[in-house]
Amino acid sequence: MPVIPLISSDTAGPLGVKHLPRLWLKTLLSATGKLPPGYKDIRPGFDFMVLEGLNLDPDEVRSYLLEHRPGYLQFENWIRSREEADLSPANIERVNSIVIQRQKSGESRSRMLKQLGLPETYPVTDSVMLNNLDDWKEIHDTVTTP
Repeated sequence: MPVIPLISSDTAGPLGVKHLPRLWLKTLLSATGKLPPGYKDIRPGFDFMVLEGLNLDPDEVRSYLLEHRPGYLQFENWIRSREEADLSPANIERVNSIVIQRQKSGESRSRMLKQLGLPETYPVTDSVMLNNLDDWKEIHDTVTTP
């Protein structure tokens, strides 16, 4: 049975990097065949922005997660062990600001609003909240459908 990844992109683990817990969860769900259709694991978007922002190779991170299926803290420790990773406070703040400030493109926003049953005038434009609304709709549909 598919599992909706309800960890928001706005969530950070002990390392302080937003979206990293969601990226971890989506990739583990994919590795176990439980990621719902329409969701992506380590693909262009927030996943690449965060990993490339930390100076990590997205393909290498994906391979690590698929092969080892670590717990979240193990995943963060693996990132900490990567010499190439830029985990300076200033860089983490920069990466987090990219996540927080990201806006959906007009076309993507319009498509999501339509799927959510919301008018074009709905006052939400940021990617994190639109993704949250999409996740919440998906989980609602999943738990209320007989």
